[in-house]
Amino acid sequence: MRILFSLVFLFLLGACAPKVTVATTNPLKADSIQVDSTPIVAAVVPVEVVDQQTSSEDLNFTYLKAKSKVMWKTRSNTDNYIVDIRMKKDSIIWANISVSMISGAAVLFTKDRVQFYHKINNEYTNLTYDSLSTSLGFKVTYDLIQNMIVGNQPYKKNNSRRVVRENENFLVKQQEGRVEVNNWVGPNRKLKKLSVSDLPTSNKLTLDYEDFSSLNSALFPFSSSITLDVKNKENQFNQTLITIKYSKVELLETPLEFPFKVPAKLLKP
Repeated sequence: MRILFSLVFLFLLGACAPKVTVATTNPLKADSIQVDSTPIVAAVVPVEVVDQQTSSEDLNFTYLKAKSKVMWKTRSNTDNYIVDIRMKKDSIIWANISVSMISGAAVLFTKDRVQFYHKINNEYTNLTYDSLSTSLGFKVTYDLIQNMIVGNQPYKKNNSRRVVRENENFLVKQQEGRVEVNNWVGPNRKLKKLSVSDLPTSNKLTLDYEDFSSLNSALFPFSSSITLDVKNKENQFNQTLITIKYSKVELLETPLEFPFKVPAKLLKP
């Protein structure tokens, strides 16, 4: 069950929203990506240019609907899933995980709780975000998940922010309590890369956004890759790699349904 919890959470973090109504099949191929070998030149950015150039643009939306293929790889196993997601801004995040066309699990994030129904094993869990954070070894909140789904920087402006220019990109460094966040913002003001580290445990999440394509004068990353390094009980790091490829994304004004049904016998105290 923990693997499926992690899958849904990491899938949501891996998304980055477009400024278009519908995104369809990506015309670019993975082998067309080129690595920039230019040496990094870093320079501290003056405060007066920070807001104009280094803040990624926030997405305004009411409802979001998306479909993706997800590959989950650990040292010993590789799995493939279809993940559907629906969201109402500042309210509900719903996701359904399917394996071989069979719906295997569903999750519902609300502002204060996370509900998880493992359909195949007929198991239901209702957690606070503190409990989920303990299970994942990583601090999780609703706002964090939502911001990362829509491609916004996970933490807004704060006094701990420091900005460094790296060639054409801006690295925005932040600290929020025990969490250290690095945001790489491109010249188009899109979030290109993100790393989030839990300082006491050294657990780390890194996201890279790839396959950017132009859609209606906006850029959308059709692929994402996530690397999660989390310590186990033996204090050794286990690494998980997740790749996400989108087939469709919609931004809607029409209300969506969030079909989360759990058998009554599982809801009993």
